[in-house]
Amino acid sequence: MRTVRDVHARTVQAPADTVGALLDRLGGADDPLFPTPVWPPMRFDRPLGVGADGGHGFVRYRVAAYEPGRRVRFDFTGGEDGWHEITVRPLGPGSCRVEHVLQSRLPLGQRVMWTLAIRAAHGTVVEEIFDNIERAATGRASAPVRRSPRVRLLNRLLWDRPRAVELPAAARLAHRAFPRTDFQDAWQMDLLPGMPQEPEAWEGVLRGASFPVAGRADGEILLGKDARHLDFRASILVADGRVTLGTVVRLHRTAGRLYFAVVRHVHPFMARLMLRRIHRRLALAAPTAGERAVARV
Repeated sequence: MRTVRDVHARTVQAPADTVGALLDRLGGADDPLFPTPVWPPMRFDRPLGVGADGGHGFVRYRVAAYEPGRRVRFDFTGGEDGWHEITVRPLGPGSCRVEHVLQSRLPLGQRVMWTLAIRAAHGTVVEEIFDNIERAATGRASAPVRRSPRVRLLNRLLWDRPRAVELPAAARLAHRAFPRTDFQDAWQMDLLPGMPQEPEAWEGVLRGASFPVAGRADGEILLGKDARHLDFRASILVADGRVTLGTVVRLHRTAGRLYFAVVRHVHPFMARLMLRRIHRRLALAAPTAGERAVARV
């Protein structure tokens, strides 16, 4: 195995105490630094401190050292040998230097992955953290990082996928749509910090389908139409930190059953594709963590 080392640093025109106070909120519910919702949020099983266990996405680590307002060090877990840390060092009364260092011993296969993809994505995430530090501490990022085509591709490939669930009880409009339902399913994704909570923002799930709105109530929008062979309703529910795309169908006569016997094999793929696509689109369009922190002040 060989050791890889990656260092990023930036001078921030703000007092070290101001930046350090932002660092102390890393991983919390109001984290102003980690670049969500474009990337999976940093989460721990307890408040930031030595022993806190968590990570972001598939990257797992534990807090190994913590100096409030100055330094946090994370040791990788899950079999990976290494660590990464972020430090804040004062340069004067009105500026400081923020540094992020990663060091890890990787076998050949993981080194190849690091070189081809992970290093670029990691570097982008770190620079976006620095951008958010500047935004939250000074009100603006001097030179925001740009995501390269390689990083955008990796972000798309790694984006979370909808999971199959029972149609939630909170989707009352969908449950009451028909006196008899011949088919129903539901696909769900978690809302990431900063993503819109209003169901109207999620109507784009069915963009281009031209389904009229059949009802709105309690965080749910119901769309759909009736036809000779079947009646169709799509429910978009935003509740409990999740967005759910549900479908209910009522079939008419033999023609409807024959038609849906084919469509039901294509429908899950299309539902997952549409929900995942709008989920990522809204995440990319959402304000950054630093912008949200400024807006809360």
